[in-house]
Amino acid sequence: MNTLDPWGTVKIDNYYKLFEEFGISKFEELLEKIPNPHRYMRRHVIFGHRSYESVLSAMLSGKPFAAMSGFMPSGRAHLGHKMVMEEIIWHQQQGGDAFLAIADMEAHAVRGKTWKECRDLGINEYILSAIALGLEPSAHIYFQSRSKPVKDLAFELGIKANFSELSAIYGFNGETNIAHMISALTQSSDILHPQLADFGGPKPVVIPVGADQDPHIRLTRGLAYKVNMFFVEERMDAGKPYISVRGKSAPEEALKDISKRTGGKLYEEHVDIFKGEFQEVESTVREVELKYAGFAFMPPASTYHKFMTGLQGGKMSSSIPESHIALSEKPEEGAKKVMRAKTGGRVTLEEQSKMGGEPNKCTVYELLLYHLIEDDNELMEVYKDCVGGTRVCGNCKKYTAELMQLFLKDHQEKKELARERLKEFGL
Repeated sequence: MNTLDPWGTVKIDNYYKLFEEFGISKFEELLEKIPNPHRYMRRHVIFGHRSYESVLSAMLSGKPFAAMSGFMPSGRAHLGHKMVMEEIIWHQQQGGDAFLAIADMEAHAVRGKTWKECRDLGINEYILSAIALGLEPSAHIYFQSRSKPVKDLAFELGIKANFSELSAIYGFNGETNIAHMISALTQSSDILHPQLADFGGPKPVVIPVGADQDPHIRLTRGLAYKVNMFFVEERMDAGKPYISVRGKSAPEEALKDISKRTGGKLYEEHVDIFKGEFQEVESTVREVELKYAGFAFMPPASTYHKFMTGLQGGKMSSSIPESHIALSEKPEEGAKKVMRAKTGGRVTLEEQSKMGGEPNKCTVYELLLYHLIEDDNELMEVYKDCVGGTRVCGNCKKYTAELMQLFLKDHQEKKELARERLKEFGL
C-alpha cells in the first residue's frame, strides 16, 4: 500500500501487516471518539493499538489512567524520542498520570555506561527535554536503579518468567550476562508498576511504542496475567454464555468471597457466574484480589506509531549522526542537516513541474508532518503544492530548515529554564 496521502510515510505497507499477523487493532477506528486528538492521531502517525479502549473509556469518564515510557540514557535524545515524550505529555493533559523512566540499569548493563554517565544523560538529554516540551510536575520521573518499587516488582515478575521465553524475545544465549536479563524484566516492571497501590492501584496504562517493541508489550501482558491470582473469561455451556473466574494461586477464602459477591457457583478452583456484566465481574475480582494482597494488574495498553525515516533515507539511528537531528543539536547544524536531507523531488525542475513531487518519499516533508507544522490545513497546502509541482525542493528545504532552527533554539532555551524547575519534579 503506497497510495499518496497527506498523512502517508514511506514503507507504510509494513505496518498494516501487523494487524493480521500480531492482532494489533487499527487506531483510526477509535479516532472519532477522542476529544482533542494529538496530531499524531489525526495524521495516522499512530496507526495501531492494543486495549486502548480501556484508556479511552477512563479518559472520557474521568476515571484514573496513566501513560508511561522509558528512555535508555546511552546517547543524545533526538526527534524520535520527542515523539514518545509528546504522547506522554498529551495523555497527562487529558487527565492521566504520567510516568517517565530513565532506564539506567539497561544502559549500564547493555551499553556499558557508567552510573554517572547515565545520570548526566538522563537529566540533560531526556528529563530536561520532556519538561521543556510541556511535562508537568505531577509526573513520576525516576531512575530505575533508584526505584525500590520497580526493582521489587521486577523480582516478583522474575519468578514467573523463564530463560526460554526471554531468549525467544531478546535473543539471549549462553553468553548473555545476567544483568542484561534483569534489565529486561525491569522494563516490564516499569510498565506495570503504575498500577501498584503506592500509585493508586490497578488502572488502564498506555505505553506509546514503535511497532518493533510489540514483543515486549506482549511479554509484559503475559506476565501481568501470570502474577495475578485470577483469570476471568467468558465461556459457553449448552449455548448459554457465562463467566468463569479461575484461581491460579488464590486462597480458598478469596474464591468464596468472589462467589458470595457475584452470586456465582463455587467449585474447588473456580467460580462460574451466570448473571452480571463481564466488566462488573472483572472489577469485583480485582477488588477481592487486592483484599488478599494480590496485584490485580490490568493488561497494559499500547499505541503504535510509525517510525521516522533517517534524513538520508533508511532507518533513523542514534548511532548514525547524519540520520537524525538531536534535540541538543546546535540550531544552525540542525538546519544544515535539513538542507542535506533526502527529498521526494524529481530529477529536474521540468519533471517536478510536470509530474509533481512525492512527499510520501520525502524526509523533509516528514519533518513537517511529524514535528514542525501543527496546523493540518497549512500542512495540506504544502502537500498539495508539492504533488502539484509548484513547490520546489530547494525552497521547501530552506523553509523547513528555518522552522527546524527556530524549534531547536526555542527548545534549548526552554531546557535551560527547565533546569531551574528540577526540584519541582523531585530531582
